[in-house]
This record gives sequence, C-alpha cells and structure tokens, in this order.
Amino acid sequence: MPKTLSDEDIHQFREAMRGVAEHAFATRGAQGVTMRELAKELGCSAMTPYRYFRDKDEILAMVRAAAFNRFAQRLETAALEADPASRGTALSDAYVLFALDEPHAYRLMFDVAQPDDAAHPELAAASQRAWRLLGAHFEPLVAAGRLEGDPRLIAYAYWASLHGFAMLALANQLPLPEAQQPMTQGGVNPALTREAVLAQLRSMLWRGALAQTAPK
Repeated sequence: MPKTLSDEDIHQFREAMRGVAEHAFATRGAQGVTMRELAKELGCSAMTPYRYFRDKDEILAMVRAAAFNRFAQRLETAALEADPASRGTALSDAYVLFALDEPHAYRLMFDVAQPDDAAHPELAAASQRAWRLLGAHFEPLVAAGRLEGDPRLIAYAYWASLHGFAMLALANQLPLPEAQQPMTQGGVNPALTREAVLAQLRSMLWRGALAQTAPK
C-alpha cells in the first residue's frame, strides 16, 4: 500500500522536481522533456511523479510560477530598499540582474506559453505579481504630472525594453560589463560598457515619457 504523504513529503518532492525540471525544460524545451525522463533524473520510478503532479504541464507551470515569484521578490526588495528618486534605476538593475543570475528561469518565464490561466492559477498569480509592481511604479509618476500617458502602457514599454536588453545580454550581444572590459592605455571606455547601454536605455525611456510641461 502506498505511503501516506505528509505535507512535508509533498513539499520536498515538489522542490526536488522543480530544480530538475527547470534545467530540463530550459535546456531541452518543453516538448523535449517527458515525465519518464524527469523521474529518471530525479532517481525515482516512472510513476512516482504522478502522485504529486497531474501531468508534465503542471510541472512546467510550477517551475514557471516559482521563477516569477523569485523575480517579483527581487523587484519588490529593490523597490523597498531604494529611495523614490532612484527607484526606477533600482528596479531596472534588479530586473536585469535576475535574468543574468537565473538565465534558465528567466527564459522559461517568457519563452514558454501556457495561456490557460484557469488551469494554472498559481502561475497566473505569480506573473501578475511582477506586473503589478512595474505598473504601480509608474502610476504615481503619471498622477503627479511628471510622466505623460497611460501608466500601463508606460510599464509595458519599460518591461519590453528591459526584456530586450536582458535577452541581448544573455546572448552576449552587448558590450562587456565594465568589470570585464580589457584595460587599455587610456583605461576603459565608459561609453562602451553594458552598464552604459542600460543607462542610455533608461534615459531614452524616461525622456520619451516625460510630460511636456515637466523640466528636462
């Protein structure tokens, strides 16, 4: 007779599966992974995962929800620790650092589509958690007249721009970070570092959203 699973048993197995599955999905793609392969990599029988998950799609949703929650936590911490004047910079830095620190998780968050929110409510809640934070950052700036436009549209533009930057950085298609730049006789060229590109991107986004009456 199968062992009765405690809450701790379930938590431990699901966490172990999350780590194995995140790497498998990110490196082989969702279609290239089977439940049998996940069970083998986890060191259990082929049927054991079905005691904890309905199917592979549920495992993928769990992995992505956990990634979105870690991402949102990183953004929330950055927002709380920064003063209002530097909050935008802190958020963008936290966004990019998460993508660079957790490339497998980041790619799974945005490269995989699971559009049925009703089937995966935890995933839907986790993705909205990150989105709400970005939206909330721009609402008071628009209300105060510093920025002009729909704060949701500004947040989407901000997110899209940072996502593009992060993907280019992950693909090594941007200048090297300042710490990795080769030293020349004249020193590091500050105009050609990854940090300088991000600063330029932030500046362009900010100027583009400034209210016409706001000082530049």
